Amino acid sequence: MPNKLIASASLVVAALSVAAAPMVASAQPHRHRVQVCGASTGAKNTGTVVGAVTGGLLGNAVSHGGGRTGGTLIGAGVGAVAGHQIAKHNGSTHCHYEWRRG
Repeated sequence: MPNKLIASASLVVAALSVAAAPMVASAQPHRHRVQVCGASTGAKNTGTVVGAVTGGLLGNAVSHGGGRTGGTLIGAGVGAVAGHQIAKHNGSTHCHYEWRRG
């Protein structure tokens, strides 16, 4: 009889230890390595300025008479947008790795 009690207790302890093992493993968060990339903002700002200056010069050269100021302003606006978009798509990206939990 005592052997049956010891055997039953051993089975219960073994079952509880197997059932508790996944809970212990899941209590610790899993760490993984992630690549994070971001575009350089300096290239976009430079492209915007260069585009605005170039567009302003072209707008001034194309316009004539009293509309030179308007042509310069419109050319600068269009050039700034175009320069920003070109620099954004052609700019370099800086990537690094981070360890994250989850």
